[in-house]
Amino acid sequence: MLNIVLIEPEIPNNTGNIGRLCVGTESRLHLVHPFGFVINDKNLKRSGLDYWVHLDVTEYQNVDEWKAQISDESRVFLMSSNAIVSIYDTKFQDGDWLVFGKESVGLSQEVLAQFENHLTIPMSNLIRSFNIANSVAFVVGEAKRQINLII
Repeated sequence: MLNIVLIEPEIPNNTGNIGRLCVGTESRLHLVHPFGFVINDKNLKRSGLDYWVHLDVTEYQNVDEWKAQISDESRVFLMSSNAIVSIYDTKFQDGDWLVFGKESVGLSQEVLAQFENHLTIPMSNLIRSFNIANSVAFVVGEAKRQINLII
């Protein structure tokens, strides 16, 4: 399973959509506090529909608590529009950690400094970034494509 990490998610609809994506792709969702919503928010449930009950989800109070769960930090990939290495130039493996920051500002410099692997999704210079739910779908899709080719 892939591990999808949302650090300080702000928008319940995005988190709900990502939760639904995780159920559909058999990925685990890891949510790092603080959130910009309450976990029982009706928009979260609406976006996740009735799939939320099937979601393998873990909440952490902070980055340090989440980081303590990682056995191999070389398999942690942080997404940043400022990164140089493309997701398409990366060899993903089952069990990888795909990390996304909050919608308004992405990952903090403090979090980025804790891990070596920073990746970007290639995009037009006309936009600053993709919506987080779309970004997660891009990266999970590419990772699953690679992993399924190996099997």
